[in-house]
Amino acid sequence: QVQLVESGGGLVQAGGSLRLSCAASGSTFSSYPMRWYRQAPGKQRELVAYITTGGVTNYPDSVKGRFTASRDNAKNTVDLQMNSLKPEDTAVYFCNLYTGSEDYWGQGTQVTVSS
Repeated sequence: QVQLVESGGGLVQAGGSLRLSCAASGSTFSSYPMRWYRQAPGKQRELVAYITTGGVTNYPDSVKGRFTASRDNAKNTVDLQMNSLKPEDTAVYFCNLYTGSEDYWGQGTQVTVSS
C-alpha cells in the first residue's frame, strides 16, 4: 500500500513561483516513475510532469520550460518547481504513482495564480 501526500500549494501572483512536494510511504516508490497532474474546475485532469526512476523528465508544451520535476528516491519524495506561473495554471495538483496494476493518488494541493 502506498500513500501520497502533496504539500506546497497556495496563492501566488502571475509570474511568481511555487514548489510542490509529494511524500510517498512504502518501499515501492523508487521502482516506478512518478507523475504530476492538475485539474482545473470544469476541466479534465491534465498530465503536467513525468519523471522516470532515474530522474528523466517529460512535460507537455503548456508547462515546458516553466515546470521542473525532481525526485529523491532516498527520501521518497518528488517535487514540482513551478516558475513563471500564469492564471491558467490555477488548479488542484496531484501526484500519482502507477504500478501497472495499482494506481495511487494524493489528496491534491490547490494552486491559485492571480492576475
